[in-house]
Amino acid sequence: MRLIINGETQTIAVTTLSQLLAALDYEGDWLATAVNGDLIHREDRDDHALNDNDRIEILTPMQGG
Repeated sequence: MRLIINGETQTIAVTTLSQLLAALDYEGDWLATAVNGDLIHREDRDDHALNDNDRIEILTPMQGG
């Protein structure tokens, strides 16, 4: 499947958002995810099906000061 992840096009064999996060080694409760501009809550990631050319944004917290 062809996906645009954080602005970069990738081809990856997944069908759900949770599968994508696992394949990319993203873990933890502090992730924010959006598909085509819509926020996807953590509890909905297992059921959220992905489609070719979906735009996915994955945000992780940064420390700094």
